[in-house]
Amino acid sequence: MTVTAEPVAAAAPTGALPAAAVAAPDIRRQELAAFLRSRRERISPEQVGLVRGARRRTPGLRREEVAHLSAVGVTWYTWLEQGRAIRVSAQVLDAIARALLMDPTERGHLFVLAGVVDERSDYDCPLLSPTALRLMNTIAPYPATLQNARYDVLAHNRPFAQVFGELTELPPRERNCLWLLTTSKRWRETFLDRDEMLRDLIAKFRVGMAEHVAEPAWKERLDGLLAESAEFRALWERHEVATMSPHVKRYRHPEVGLLSLEHRNLWMAAKPQAPRLVAYVPADDETERALGRLAELSGA
Repeated sequence: MTVTAEPVAAAAPTGALPAAAVAAPDIRRQELAAFLRSRRERISPEQVGLVRGARRRTPGLRREEVAHLSAVGVTWYTWLEQGRAIRVSAQVLDAIARALLMDPTERGHLFVLAGVVDERSDYDCPLLSPTALRLMNTIAPYPATLQNARYDVLAHNRPFAQVFGELTELPPRERNCLWLLTTSKRWRETFLDRDEMLRDLIAKFRVGMAEHVAEPAWKERLDGLLAESAEFRALWERHEVATMSPHVKRYRHPEVGLLSLEHRNLWMAAKPQAPRLVAYVPADDETERALGRLAELSGA
């Protein structure tokens, strides 16, 4: 593992705020307003079951129509499109996204601009295509997962469950490699390189966090880890950073013994939020045979 200390910026003078920090909320509200207007203007009344009047001049839907379809007040929705500083809930954003026929990518962008956590989209990833799932499952008997940039495990194959545990039995917020390395007794006892792995993963998470620092889902993940673990807090304060690279880790399986697995990443699309396939490939012949035995024991 190669980690380096991240430089710590000098503190601003007492009482002073960077201009970018002051302007950021206003910029985000203006972006949200423009995005809502653009989505509203592209939808015809017929698409949402409304009748187009003969004297209609508004391109797309009217504000009052979106408000009606979303079951919110016209004045409140107008203020939202005007970029005013008003509070908005996840439930209201969900209703607006549905009224404006937003696809998953547009919905995610809406929530990010509004600064609201979309609980539904965190684990219902639209990028998990049948092709990605099929590729993950055909890697058996090698363990494999589909993960996002926050190390949430979006899906895993049967060998992964046999080696590392069945994650579908856990609440969605706990199906995360950082969370499991920090809190799981099983991972702590069977991952022989657990301490090094945690330090390395936190360093990589910090690099990813720098690109998504304003996104609620990333902040929620970080806040949860900081609140849960003093060990995580101490490592986070070290400001270490690391790059993504293949590496071999060792695991002690209770049935087949020592496993040495090389972690290999394959991104499924050329998009920043696209999931990646993580394959755990045997690093030696003994591990190859052990995974074969494990598959036989499970009847796979």
